[in-house]
Amino acid sequence: MEKRGHRKQNIVLSAIFALSAVLNILAWNSTAFSDLHTKKVFPLWVRLYGGLTSRVPFSVGEWMLGAAVIWIALAVVLVVVLLFLRRKRSFRKFVGGFFRLTAWITAVVVLIMTQNCFIQYHCTPIEKGLPGYGRDYSLEDLTKLRNMVVRRCNALSAQMERDENGELVYSPGQDAMKEEARRCMRQLSENGWPQLGGFQVMPKALRASVFMSQQKMQGYYFPFSMEANFNDIMEISNKPYTMCHELSHTHGYIYEDDANFLAFLACTQSEDIFFQYSGWLGVLNYVDNDFWYSAGREYYFSQIHVLPRVRKDNQFLSEEVEAWIEKEAVLDSEVVEKAADTYVDTTLKVNGVKAGKLSYSNVVSLLLKYYAEPEN
Repeated sequence: MEKRGHRKQNIVLSAIFALSAVLNILAWNSTAFSDLHTKKVFPLWVRLYGGLTSRVPFSVGEWMLGAAVIWIALAVVLVVVLLFLRRKRSFRKFVGGFFRLTAWITAVVVLIMTQNCFIQYHCTPIEKGLPGYGRDYSLEDLTKLRNMVVRRCNALSAQMERDENGELVYSPGQDAMKEEARRCMRQLSENGWPQLGGFQVMPKALRASVFMSQQKMQGYYFPFSMEANFNDIMEISNKPYTMCHELSHTHGYIYEDDANFLAFLACTQSEDIFFQYSGWLGVLNYVDNDFWYSAGREYYFSQIHVLPRVRKDNQFLSEEVEAWIEKEAVLDSEVVEKAADTYVDTTLKVNGVKAGKLSYSNVVSLLLKYYAEPEN
């Protein structure tokens, strides 16, 4: 009787893995399927699953990752112990049950990841819908874009609320910032990006922001919990842009350059000038670095300068926080950052993003296409 039950479970388990495999094969071979799935099926996951996890005040995905680490460690311990207690039938039965449960958890996670992440890597990139798609761009075009970004950053920096030390302040508070980020995405959905409409999950701060900072990461999208997470100890100027970036992922825009671009649009079209500033700062380094490498030193310094105040506002972490992290961190920051870079780069390439981690900077190309003047 027990064997018959196991046989039925194995059939269902195999069916779940097979379904995930079929969905991935279809996604890799059909952009039309990926687009249709992302527009029609994916929003259901956002509404139902994302709606459920949004009710929880903390990051469910963060706790799931912690549980996964403990679970894997337990699996290793059980395998080692089994080598010494393999003759005990009761223990072998317990281990067998543990690994059957592990197989079920794995099957469900693979299916959720397929629905909420893997398929989206094969959708039509948004660049194809931008005005300047298919054109070549000159140094003059990049110069115009770079100078526009710098002008906006310089001008907005003078309008920001600051404390007695000159540090940026967002007086409405972080909860208000989260709500404004959600509103920005709804507004953008009404301004030509309908896929961003519907339910907006609640952005959440991560408790493990120290570990996140060691990875030089501003935010994470957890597909297995449908959550948009942000680093809570990074400089406040990064938070609006990061929230909108991660929210873009929860609407099926899985490419990092697409999410960067949409975060820029969402923030800069906000009525909140702090969000506007965060949006322009969010792309400043990408554009300015590309301009530096393309223009050369002499030409670069002949253009508008980024104000020192803007450079300071555009930090990832303050010097005080960096020093505190190095003191509190359990693992060496250099090792953590290198491991994180390798993981992100590998994950992107496995899912068909050939540029890997460099794809984050492709937002410059999207901005050039977006601001392209109509051809005569």
